[in-house]
Amino acid sequence: MDTPSLNDMQDGATLTHESCYRALAAKDTRFDGVFFTGVKTTGIYCRPVCSVKTPRASSCVFFSTAAAAEAAGFRPCLRCRPELAPYALQQNLAYAVWQRIAAGALNDGDAEKLAAEVGLSSRQLRRVLQQHFGVTPIELAQTQRLLFAKKLLQETRFPMSDVAYSAGFGSVRRFNALFLARYGMAPTSIRRAAEKSSAYDADAITLRLAYRPPFAWSDMLHYLSGRAIAGVEAVIDNVPGDVSYARTVRLDGASGWLHVQHLPEKHQLEVSVSSTLAHALMPLLARLRSQFDLDANPQIVAAHLAHDPLLARQIDKTPGLRVPGAFDVFELAVRAVLGQQVSVAGATTLSARMVHKFGVATATPFAGVTHHFPTPECLAIASAAEIAAIGLPVARAEAIGNLAQFAVQGGLQIRPGASLTEVIAHLKTVRGIGEWTAQYIAMRALRFSDAFPAGDLGLQKAATESVDGLRLTEKQLLLRAAKWSPWRGYAALLLWHALG
Repeated sequence: MDTPSLNDMQDGATLTHESCYRALAAKDTRFDGVFFTGVKTTGIYCRPVCSVKTPRASSCVFFSTAAAAEAAGFRPCLRCRPELAPYALQQNLAYAVWQRIAAGALNDGDAEKLAAEVGLSSRQLRRVLQQHFGVTPIELAQTQRLLFAKKLLQETRFPMSDVAYSAGFGSVRRFNALFLARYGMAPTSIRRAAEKSSAYDADAITLRLAYRPPFAWSDMLHYLSGRAIAGVEAVIDNVPGDVSYARTVRLDGASGWLHVQHLPEKHQLEVSVSSTLAHALMPLLARLRSQFDLDANPQIVAAHLAHDPLLARQIDKTPGLRVPGAFDVFELAVRAVLGQQVSVAGATTLSARMVHKFGVATATPFAGVTHHFPTPECLAIASAAEIAAIGLPVARAEAIGNLAQFAVQGGLQIRPGASLTEVIAHLKTVRGIGEWTAQYIAMRALRFSDAFPAGDLGLQKAATESVDGLRLTEKQLLLRAAKWSPWRGYAALLLWHALG
């Protein structure tokens, strides 16, 4: 049976019963998270990769989101676990709002506050989510909290009270009542039905995050290793071919550490987090999904970029290459400024000096992961001379001070739905940030898939195919990159890897 094309399935508006059923019967991982299947005979909804026997077409109802399936009265499958599905990444206002909700923005139930943050009225916010997801903001938030709680029940030995509070519920009673009403069973039933997990560890929490294969994990960590901020993060070589990532964390008033390793046979990342971060798990995991680009659909990206022979060759060498993001926007932005007009190695040295001069020491289980990155507030009050003492020109030290003040004033909190052009112009209002730096921040930290630092000398060199081997100019590179849109950020990573 032929499966539908990827392009046919990119937009929830194009989903048809026939195309979804063909993808379901094929159990094709490319469509994991693109839609969910509600089975009328069981009242359960599943991922298209669920290992159960494919139900009859007449028994299936298809939904573009888990929230829509739950709003229709279906409960999540305990076997395929819909909460593990990678998300259907889209760059629009509805998805940007959904990302905030997934990170816990509505855990306090204040839809008016969220609407104000995204520049909408509460009525407009409701209409946007109803049109895109088929549910209200509160219904969407409830689904996210319940699925996150289900994840904790199945993957950890958290006490029930910790499950409730970590998933954003104000009380255990409220959690139990909503869980029973929505899923028709008590939370304790989910835990008894879950696979036997390891003994409860008072010092660490282990969770999993899924992605759509392929995933060039080693290549991503190779890229990150050359740019890791010494003291704050580290790429760890465990055994040949097995690398992992560790870093310190400060989030929502909590601090600790995390460690990420790859489970290729399960198409998942395993995340270990210090127990001190238990109540910040929702935003923490959302940041990790962004940092490791877990919502990308590499097949769609590759199909578009492979029309260029230069990129096609690198795609064949590194299938599943993604854009490494950033756990913290300010941290990456400072690292970008430090990288202006110096080599990657030089910027890495400068960032290490900055951490040891302005950062805060902390203890972790990982050698070399010893400090928290300096806060915007810390660098905003430091003088240019103090910052320049790490080995910077005064002008660049002033740029970091300007960036820190910009961050303190909320300048790095980008309005959902803002265009790439608007964001670049906004970042360039900071004295000392030019086009290259703004595009780099937008690409890696703010997750704009079409951001492209065309002024990068490495990209200009890698994109050259002429006989004389002369490097392309920035204007020439932009002209060539026009056909790579809307995935120019992925093209940039392919070109950088081609240089290596």
